[in-house]
Amino acid sequence: MKSLISLQKQLLPDVLEVMVKRYAILQNIRLMQPIGRRNLSSNLQISERVLRSEVTFLKEQRLVHFATSGMSLTEQGELLFIELEEMMKELLGLSTLEQRLQSKLGVTKVIVVSGDSDDNDWVKHEMGRAAVLELNSKVKAKDVIAVMGGTTLAAVASMMTADTKMKEVVFVPARGGLGERVENQANTISAEFASRAGAEYRLLHVPDQLSEEAYSSLRLEPSVQEILALIKSAAVVIHGIGVAETMALRRNSAAKIKNHLSDDEAVGEAFGYYFNKNGEIIYKQRTIGLQLDELDQNKYVISVAGGHSKAKAILAYMKNCPSDVLITDEGAARSLLENEISLS
Repeated sequence: MKSLISLQKQLLPDVLEVMVKRYAILQNIRLMQPIGRRNLSSNLQISERVLRSEVTFLKEQRLVHFATSGMSLTEQGELLFIELEEMMKELLGLSTLEQRLQSKLGVTKVIVVSGDSDDNDWVKHEMGRAAVLELNSKVKAKDVIAVMGGTTLAAVASMMTADTKMKEVVFVPARGGLGERVENQANTISAEFASRAGAEYRLLHVPDQLSEEAYSSLRLEPSVQEILALIKSAAVVIHGIGVAETMALRRNSAAKIKNHLSDDEAVGEAFGYYFNKNGEIIYKQRTIGLQLDELDQNKYVISVAGGHSKAKAILAYMKNCPSDVLITDEGAARSLLENEISLS
């Protein structure tokens, strides 16, 4: 297939450009369906006039259905999209990016989706779709799945679909989160996962940031100990990776902490731990929930993070604690590799 694609690039470049454009249209419709033409035009950053011509062609091929609520893929369109995915990964160079990142980051498996989530929000949903497929391939009946909070994980949860094997699965928040925006809290996101999957869920009603006294007191509460035991028994953990400065601002961290992070050049954050560019932990937020040293070999860890702005944060975390799977986007992948960020 690689040699065929190489030949096509040389002999029929225009045909491949059209294929990439139409694939992107199908991809966006699939993620956001039903979607109107104006929103689709905005997502793809192409004019409505050009888009009208393309979606009319796709409709004539019985790949797209038009309705008053918006456009959606037909069954034939869905099947074609699935068949195209592997070939498009080769065509767009995503397979090569995956292999290079696996080697550079020491991660067993890397999945790269097209686009840059810093520029287009729909890319987070595409990462979410990839994360859901990975989760479904690993989860077993009666498993406990721990999920973190954040905007990326919220997008992942929105892509979750019902599955009969999920009936006995339990979703739990990996840590406390009261105090953040409700839609970004791990409690909210774990409940959303469970609701869409047809699974069960449990909540952890504790703040994300605690004083030493409150931390010691809450850990002795029987209800908290019970949910903590469940969280620590998780077979699968899904989490995001944040830019240190952004995460400190989002959590309304004290000025003293922000100054410490700045002085020690923190670049990334995950699980309440802040890392410098060498992957060294320079600050740990006191929180109740899953700790970094509890991500043992019995847990399948899925990291989801994208956007070129997160390249250094991803690298810092992976230096400290490589995951089983990294799901990222083209923007972050190319920034990690092309800018020659130090990986030593």
